[in-house]
Amino acid sequence: MIFFFVNLAGVVGSVLVSSFGRRWFDTWLPSGFTTDWYGDAWREFGLLHVITVTLIASALVVVLSVLIGAPAAYVLARQNFPGKRLVYLTFLLPILMPPITYGIPLATVLYKFGFAGHLSGVVLANLVPSVPFVILTMTPFIEQVDPRIESAARMLGAGTRAIFLKILTPLLVPGLLASAILVLVRTVGMFELTFLTAGPDSQTLVVALYYSMSAAGIRAQQSVDAMAIIYTSMMLVLLVVALRFVNPTQLVARVKEEPE
Repeated sequence: MIFFFVNLAGVVGSVLVSSFGRRWFDTWLPSGFTTDWYGDAWREFGLLHVITVTLIASALVVVLSVLIGAPAAYVLARQNFPGKRLVYLTFLLPILMPPITYGIPLATVLYKFGFAGHLSGVVLANLVPSVPFVILTMTPFIEQVDPRIESAARMLGAGTRAIFLKILTPLLVPGLLASAILVLVRTVGMFELTFLTAGPDSQTLVVALYYSMSAAGIRAQQSVDAMAIIYTSMMLVLLVVALRFVNPTQLVARVKEEPE
């Protein structure tokens, strides 16, 4: 474990130092330090546009995933029907399987119907693993809400819409927030599906970083390292926010209170 953290710190630290170094060849430290590489990376790779696309795509995936996944999680948490376990297994598959295994046929379908190559294709592709993720995250939260609360509200004349908006939604805010933040982190870091469906104007930060490293031509390594540090910093901020609002134990265990 100590070796892992030391190795990780060494890799990240070398990239961080390189992003500020003027020249670094055969010495322990660069010959000088500068912040110019960050400005060069910002202009050369069009990071303002890339970050904007990343945030827009991630926000759309979060909103659509919650709007689709939360009602589906409610049905699975409240209803018993034949094949329920099979449905759960179906939702687990996009999460357990490597994205590349279903990403290629998914991208083929999206290209066929004209979605891929645009922001809409990136959003639709990322919904495939994100909606099941919301469902599996929200289900434990819904199971902890006593069904008798809903029954009492119906007896007092509340309709389905009023129950969802005025009773369930306030109780499920922690679960909705947890799902939204985790989907946001997952979407920003999703490479395979975004790489297969993104076009020149719909690349997210992680895809743009890949192209900056693999594209033809000569570019300073420090400029690429600066872009990598920007991406890493963005992911760290999202991770810190996620851990601030999400209890990791909520994702690995279902706690359902039995009626007294």
